Amino acid sequence: MKLSFSTLGCPRWNFGEVVSISKDLGFNGIEIRGLGSEMFAPRISEFSPENREKTLKRLADLGLEIPILTSGATLADPDKEKAQAAFVEACAYINLANALGVPYIRVMGTGKPQKSEGNFELGAKLYYALCEYGELFNVTPLIETNGDLSSSDEILKFLDAAGAKNCGVLWDVHHTVVFGEEKPDYTAEKLGKLIKHVHIKDSKVNDGVITYCMMGKGSIPVIDAINELKKLDYKGFISLEWVKRWQPDLQEPGIVFAHYKTYMDRNM
Repeated sequence: MKLSFSTLGCPRWNFGEVVSISKDLGFNGIEIRGLGSEMFAPRISEFSPENREKTLKRLADLGLEIPILTSGATLADPDKEKAQAAFVEACAYINLANALGVPYIRVMGTGKPQKSEGNFELGAKLYYALCEYGELFNVTPLIETNGDLSSSDEILKFLDAAGAKNCGVLWDVHHTVVFGEEKPDYTAEKLGKLIKHVHIKDSKVNDGVITYCMMGKGSIPVIDAINELKKLDYKGFISLEWVKRWQPDLQEPGIVFAHYKTYMDRNM
């Protein structure tokens, strides 16, 4: 297994800082979810046609990968126009992933971590079309265990309705535990080899209020999830999703990322 962190956790860092700190801390890769004030990856300067070669060479020289481009596309948005716009967004991410040699992009159902109303019939159709499009470019769109799809049974139902071959799951451990109310062994057994990328974070929940904390300081059974991934012989990335972009008062990324790397090295 390999380790990365999402750039969601370091919204004030530029690309040079992201790369340098990732290398200094011994990470294997960087998950792209916005950079600075730009959330739409195809508009990030370092990924523009004129800068891609230089960017890719820099990453290769440092032994770093981009395992996934994490879009904000919500294919089951109850607003059909927004769902269609999300499909277009996801296609742009596939195009960029192909240009960068990145194997996966992330898409979601509704985008809200808690269960919420969504048009999952339309979402499944759009996901099928997206998977077909991605196959042309050697890119697999991963649907995240998020919102109504935090349940393994529900995400399997969604994938069955979509009927796509070029598919996979981004297992967000926090979501399946807190919102899906599943233990990691159940999720891992249900999803198995469909799991292509993993998000992880820790938290405490008091009176329904989620408070995020550094790895191992909360109630999420992180080590259980790691052990289940070992049983699956999972070779992909486990990526820390520290949501500082959405919650600026959270601990600074340099401290959190260093702690995460140490904690994971000790328990993987």
